[in-house]
Amino acid sequence: MKLGFLLFDYFPFGGLQRDCLGIAQLCADRDHHVTIFTRTWQGDRPPNVRAELFGRHGASNIARNRAWLKQLAETLPQRELDGVIGFNKLPGLDLYYGSDPCYAAKVQRLKPFWYKWLPRYHHFRKLEQSVFASGQRTHILVLTEREIPHYQEFYGTEHERFHLLPPGIERRTFAEEQKQETRAQLRHGQGWDYDNLLLLVGSGFRVKGLDRAIRSLAALPIEMRECTRLIVIGQNRPTEFELLARQLGVVDRVHFLGGRDDVFDWLLAADLLVHPARSEAAGMILLEALTAGLPVLATDVCGYAFHIQRAKAGRILPSPFSQDECDQALREMLISAEREQWTANGVAYASAQDLYSCHERAVEVIESVVKRKT
Repeated sequence: MKLGFLLFDYFPFGGLQRDCLGIAQLCADRDHHVTIFTRTWQGDRPPNVRAELFGRHGASNIARNRAWLKQLAETLPQRELDGVIGFNKLPGLDLYYGSDPCYAAKVQRLKPFWYKWLPRYHHFRKLEQSVFASGQRTHILVLTEREIPHYQEFYGTEHERFHLLPPGIERRTFAEEQKQETRAQLRHGQGWDYDNLLLLVGSGFRVKGLDRAIRSLAALPIEMRECTRLIVIGQNRPTEFELLARQLGVVDRVHFLGGRDDVFDWLLAADLLVHPARSEAAGMILLEALTAGLPVLATDVCGYAFHIQRAKAGRILPSPFSQDECDQALREMLISAEREQWTANGVAYASAQDLYSCHERAVEVIESVVKRKT
């Protein structure tokens, strides 16, 4: 099969980008010819998958999106593809890999009434409608069931078009001695041997709730705050969050490490994963924390929050979000006698559940849908 994968931009530390490349490589391993059509590419390119770059043209995000859509409309028919798989919401897809929450539902929940008058809203709502509207042919690969009712409420999407995938984190095995060695090396290298280390991972700091985490750090009693640090890993501009940390008097306790490929080592080195996200369709990092035995503090809007609850491996904050509740939960978790049990529970749960086969299952669905089409 000749398959085209569509993605706005590729960069090496994004979860969606990782899924796109992982699924593309598995398709290539099964003798399919795969091309990723994207505007820009950062990082190494795989040998078994082609990448066709279009550049970013336009003065605004909307203008750049429209320019790329026009380029795709001109280019894709010439490639004679058997199947087109989108990792962003785009028109003309055979399959959409749905890692983002329902945009219409998110706007209704989080934005003021006048937001719907903006060109940005109409642009992204139209793109979403092109995938999910009743009568469309696009099959939808979803990571959690919780978003399906939202799409059906706004677009009347037929249930049979949805395909639920298992999670897709990397399977990890390590000895306790290895964990302790990694933990000691990372901490000692930074001079943080005895501090409580909070870890927040993800690009898109506001959506991930970094400001909430900084406020909770600042709200700790002074004796706890002085021995606690917040480690932030991800690609995003930190300026506004550094300013917030400075305003709250904790700028020396918040450390931005950028995008990294040693995230799992930091999961082993940390004491608590904080993920007070505003919106999160899935949240792979929550499951990666389970495999590392790292207790989790997250919001219930995360699609994979239920895994933390089932595993009894941390605390889940209910909606609507309360900063006071987040502050209290962080304080209690740092001194809780349950921390060792949360660690053991997470590791046991991760070894007993299928948290790993997302990409393999996605390839099976892609092959089935495209075969029926052709």
